[in-house]
Amino acid sequence: METLAGEIRQFLVHNVSRTGGHLGPNLGVVELTLALHRVFDSPRDAIVWDTGHQSYVHKILTGRRDQFGGLRQKGGLSGYPSRAESEHDWVENSHASTSLSWAEGMAQAFHLQGQDRSVVAVVGDGALTGGMAWEALNNIADHPELPLVIVVNDNGRSYTPTVGGLANHLSALRTNRRYEQALGVIKRGVIKAPIVGRPTYDVLHGVKTGIKDVLAPQGMFSDLGLKYVGPIDGHDVEEVETALRRAREFGGPVIVHCITRKGKGFSHAEEHEEDQFHAVGKIDEVTGQPLVDSVQATWTDAFAEEMVRIGAERSDVVALTAAMLHPTGLARFAAAYPDRTFDVGIAEQHAVTSAAGMATAGLHPVVAVYATFLNRAFDQVLLDVALHKQGVTFVLDRAGVTGTDGASHNGMWDISLMGIVPGLHLAAPRDQPRLVEALRTAIDITDAPSVVRYSKEKLPDPIEALEHRDGYDLLFEHPRRGGQQVEVLVVGYGQFVGLALSVAERLQEQGIGVRVVDPLWTLPVNPALVELAGRSRLVVTIEDNVVVGGAGDQLAQAMRQQQLETPLMDFGIPDEFLDHASRSQVLEATGLTPQGISRAVIERHARLAQDDAFRYQPSEG
Repeated sequence: METLAGEIRQFLVHNVSRTGGHLGPNLGVVELTLALHRVFDSPRDAIVWDTGHQSYVHKILTGRRDQFGGLRQKGGLSGYPSRAESEHDWVENSHASTSLSWAEGMAQAFHLQGQDRSVVAVVGDGALTGGMAWEALNNIADHPELPLVIVVNDNGRSYTPTVGGLANHLSALRTNRRYEQALGVIKRGVIKAPIVGRPTYDVLHGVKTGIKDVLAPQGMFSDLGLKYVGPIDGHDVEEVETALRRAREFGGPVIVHCITRKGKGFSHAEEHEEDQFHAVGKIDEVTGQPLVDSVQATWTDAFAEEMVRIGAERSDVVALTAAMLHPTGLARFAAAYPDRTFDVGIAEQHAVTSAAGMATAGLHPVVAVYATFLNRAFDQVLLDVALHKQGVTFVLDRAGVTGTDGASHNGMWDISLMGIVPGLHLAAPRDQPRLVEALRTAIDITDAPSVVRYSKEKLPDPIEALEHRDGYDLLFEHPRRGGQQVEVLVVGYGQFVGLALSVAERLQEQGIGVRVVDPLWTLPVNPALVELAGRSRLVVTIEDNVVVGGAGDQLAQAMRQQQLETPLMDFGIPDEFLDHASRSQVLEATGLTPQGISRAVIERHARLAQDDAFRYQPSEG
């Protein structure tokens, strides 16, 4: 087993360094995964991975070793469990804190149907900071008949070190010297006893929770009435295997607490203080250094810098995040203003309502998360922030198509969800100057929630406006005033403003009069933009969000309310879950390219030109 574990680690470093992916988490669960598959009969026994980014070893052991050359690439292996890949993958979730609910439901179903099958949920200490995990534990404790094993993979980290009271408690269990010293004395003394030494120690080791209750803080798991085994060395296959067999044979819910080290076996990962190579791009497998230097600033960089400047100017501005201090760029704000920075763990719902409380008491909170994770706190945005008219700003990183992490990580629903929140303001800036303006404007809004969303891509070069009109920017106009009339209005949102300009150039080449505008603020819809749309022959919207309920839909609804009959073509992400691939491949597949959009617009424009019934009132501007 030790030899195999070493070979697997070498394989992971060699392959993931070439494709990118979640390296650190998988290096940390090699022995744990080996033990799981030796003790449980997968797929008859269901193994559910919380988050799922630590399932690479599981994939290797279930027949997918030879497919790792295509990890996270189009048509290749998913970076998360995938039911399409293997019957061993029961749940392809890639958001945290859900595995215990899945496992409890599956165990209930097996039990009710009289099936002798076990369910194993592998959950990290970071995922246990999410409230949903504790809702599940509350119910699991009420069903002592369920054949359910909960493996706590405790490496003290989510993306970064786990925070909060739970982290402190687990740390106490890991490091209590009196407990470890007492256990050591028992082990050395009892094993020496002739004949009965080893069996006696095994019995004592299996019930050492009693020792822990005396010498360490009372286990919260035991308080719930759940059987608890641990903590054990998660890198000792024999020890983990023994614990798992005992847990399986118990016949009811059991927690097996395994201590692991994220990035184990690859010194560069173990020594990386920020996140121990939680996720990497292509790297040198010997030095651990990135193979492609990042010389162009990202949207995250721009946000991070501006937040520090704002923090210096305004003492009422505070920052919150959900276990994503470094990924969202808030680490710089935290370094400058540690007392005004709050990392609540993987608990987006709590983050939002806590922010509402701060706003009520006179602060202006900025909540920074990935766009896809705000989905988890929609109810809190709606009823705790918006209903109470609180000035909370949400900054959504990784908005739009992200690509390689697959369906759940595309930030493609936030405009649609936020569009039904009364009074909410939402901006999708096109470049760094507009990001700065939007963020400062958002922080000045004190009676409603505000959202600033942006892509994970590199920052584009600044796109200057020809002129600013009534709250929106005019970016392109052909021909300019005095020539023939402009027929097509192209509205670009956020990262897709550049795409809108490329489309306009192609329309211009076909002799079509075209105007490109950036609304600056997507929500609420600007009445001046609605009026401009009503004076065009055709309106085209381009957005990095699902088309259903998106920015185009919002503009179309505003036009209908004004009884405007101008046709509108909305281009965005289709209303479906997208397979993992690079961002450019996803955009190509969905037709979100200059060629694809301009071709469709030119064809539609030609049909309108031939439609004698179309009522068109040209505009001079």
